[in-house]
Amino acid sequence: MTDSTDAQLAAQYEAYPYPARDPKEEAKRLIIGSPSHLREIDYWVFGATRPRATPLNALIAGGGTGDGTIMLATQMARAERPGRVTYLDRSRAAMRVARARAEARGLTNIDWVEGSIPDLPRLGIGPFDYIDCCGVLHHLPEPQAGLAALVAVLAPGGGMGLMVYAPHGRTGVYMVQEAMSLLAPPEQPPATRLDVAKRVMKHLPDSNWLRFNRNFSDHISGGEAGLYDLLLNPRDRAFTVTAFAALLAREGMAVSAFMEPMRYDPATWLQADPKLRARAAELDATGRAALAEALTANMSVHIAYCRRAAEPVTLADPLLDTAVPTMREVPGVELVKSIRADGGLPFLFDGLRAVVRLPPEAPAILQAIDGVRTVAEIAVSLTGRGMAEAKFRRAWAETFAGLQAVNRILLAPPA
Repeated sequence: MTDSTDAQLAAQYEAYPYPARDPKEEAKRLIIGSPSHLREIDYWVFGATRPRATPLNALIAGGGTGDGTIMLATQMARAERPGRVTYLDRSRAAMRVARARAEARGLTNIDWVEGSIPDLPRLGIGPFDYIDCCGVLHHLPEPQAGLAALVAVLAPGGGMGLMVYAPHGRTGVYMVQEAMSLLAPPEQPPATRLDVAKRVMKHLPDSNWLRFNRNFSDHISGGEAGLYDLLLNPRDRAFTVTAFAALLAREGMAVSAFMEPMRYDPATWLQADPKLRARAAELDATGRAALAEALTANMSVHIAYCRRAAEPVTLADPLLDTAVPTMREVPGVELVKSIRADGGLPFLFDGLRAVVRLPPEAPAILQAIDGVRTVAEIAVSLTGRGMAEAKFRRAWAETFAGLQAVNRILLAPPA
């Protein structure tokens, strides 16, 4: 079902495909992110137990200019993983950009479908082992109906990677959106509205909260498409952790993991007060994540991997000899360079600092991880260089726990 707002939204993405991408840039870089990184899917959705030889049938629902589609299809092609990626979007302008990017990379494992998420039940595609819906549900007329349409084409045992806007970290956005709706109503042509937005940004008072918010930069570095999508989008909702969990629950879905898990653990932000940490520990998983959201107040989006509540993921045991550790993206030899003398490895979550504490043996372990060797083989390598077996086992458990929580070390699936 469409309405005037839906028509305005469609016109926006035809005029300003989002995000702004140039297919010529494919020769220089592959844009990487969450959700839908292949190693994340293998681990956070399937627990590193789904064999690599099993074809992966994936849907990118609301593919836009192609970031998720190109990333996943490229990673599957490079790893010679069987399966297909289906791109779905109703914007022809966005699809043209995405297809040009795929052509620039010579990708042949993508199927292109013009349509919207509510169309899924009548499109006759699927089922899908994995579904990406990144930055789309919050723009739909009925997010609940949109999620229901996705669940309807999700294969048994499959999972999703979702991203929705979060309210606290978008402080200032909705105030400026209100100003834009008065100065440049959604009924006006997109080009006219964009001109007004540019003028407003030049004269935005120093007191406006958007001037203080550094949790996103679309209005600064995202070009015309980024500025329009942030401040002129005619339908823009934000979900707290609690509201997001409720949205999922109504369709029988549940969060397997937020990205990154450490950020959503209130103990990360209550290190200095054991009594508060104890109180936080009494909350359920959603309550703990909601507490972290309220405490940090800087989450502008929620990125989560989800499965049916009746089919929770069981993560492979990292302590088994047969487990194969893999770095998500940054090689262990590079990550080691950031470890401080006291064993702390600092991370920034939208400007908020947190530190992962690693054992003295962590550098040697990280440098031995190549995504091929098993834990047993790494143990043999390090014990052969003088590290006691018991010391390795203890240090490996600590290293994996710390770096899994920041999505840096995962486990690879079996061949």
